[in-house]
Amino acid sequence: MDIFERIINDEGGPLGQYRTKAHGYFAYPKLEGPIQPRMIFNGKEVLAWTFNNYLGLANHPEVRKADAEAAAEWGLGYPMGARMMSGQTKYHEQLERELADFELKEDAFLFNFGYQGMVSTIDALVTRHDIIVYDSEAHACIMDGVRLHMGQRIVYPHNDIEKCEKALQRATKLVSETGGGILLITEGVYGMTGALGRLDKIVELKKKYKFRILIDDAHGFGVMGDNGRGTSEYFNVMDDIDLYFGAFAKSMASIGGFVAGPASIINFLRYNLRSQIYAKSLPMPLVMGNLKRLELIRTKPELRDKLWLITRRLQEGLRERGFDIGKAEACVTPIFLQGDVVEATNICVDLRENHKVFCSVVVYPVVPKGVIMFRIIPTAMHSLEDVEYTLNVFSKIAENLKSGMYKGTEMQNKAIE
Repeated sequence: MDIFERIINDEGGPLGQYRTKAHGYFAYPKLEGPIQPRMIFNGKEVLAWTFNNYLGLANHPEVRKADAEAAAEWGLGYPMGARMMSGQTKYHEQLERELADFELKEDAFLFNFGYQGMVSTIDALVTRHDIIVYDSEAHACIMDGVRLHMGQRIVYPHNDIEKCEKALQRATKLVSETGGGILLITEGVYGMTGALGRLDKIVELKKKYKFRILIDDAHGFGVMGDNGRGTSEYFNVMDDIDLYFGAFAKSMASIGGFVAGPASIINFLRYNLRSQIYAKSLPMPLVMGNLKRLELIRTKPELRDKLWLITRRLQEGLRERGFDIGKAEACVTPIFLQGDVVEATNICVDLRENHKVFCSVVVYPVVPKGVIMFRIIPTAMHSLEDVEYTLNVFSKIAENLKSGMYKGTEMQNKAIE
């Protein structure tokens, strides 16, 4: 069959099957105006709980000034070429040094994009003789990196340390035959549910098994721990994490990422990460802007304090009202409801059109059939009044759902006309 013919005849994949009715409203929505708690959606002002702008740095005046000055001085083109060939600058090196110092590691290496960086890091670290052990709910970038691995991989159920140990036992036996090593990959914060990877328990397993740990802490960097150094700081296991991966897209509200660890390993990655060797260097406005963002993470703990004030009040309020928010311990806050796809879309319309609350909705196949998940991301820019309003709105939504108000398609059809 012709490739295009197969694609056209297909329903569009797990998410694409919804594209006809979803595009522009439920998927690929347009939020307009300055990045702040209240923005414009579908011509109306909404209270937005959907941005990975944890510390409110997207529109922080010092950040905007640094971004603008760097763009004016260097433009978006400089430096030209990949870093290995012609795209290296002292500021790229400075950012790497400061990130390594912040994470208490010997060295760090920058990524143009966090997603590509993680995929390429996994690919560079392991050979076909090595075994990868990873959590079943790992982010897509980890899954894609694991898929590139030509050796064996073993998955364990999410945060199940007993099964994780059994996976390590199996991996240990396998590498005794292949002559390879073991790489265990977990997340610090799971970005859909706000659950924490059990880094403390995983580190304990190092006493019994020989393996290296790579953590993806995209949602923990800048947020978790007393100094914002991440989930490894929160669990007091920074020295036991072999490679720390952080992304700029969450707490920094920027683009890019980094991996930090022993200088010998970072230097190896510097010369073997295909997604960076063959890609244009991170543009100077992003480098200078990220230097400023890192400075604010270090010097303004009040931003982190405000974020956690909002997060705790939101999560406490939801639990007090009987909502299921799972094992959320980080800032990401899921709200789990029971219903089908039609009810999910109708709730979403009611939230956005009538209550002026905008948050992301997640349905099957991302969550099990019959489950509806709304994902709320608090930030330091939100207020306690925003929290109380949202709590009241979701209480009303729960009442409406119980009464059967969201059955049928009239509401969603009206919203997307």
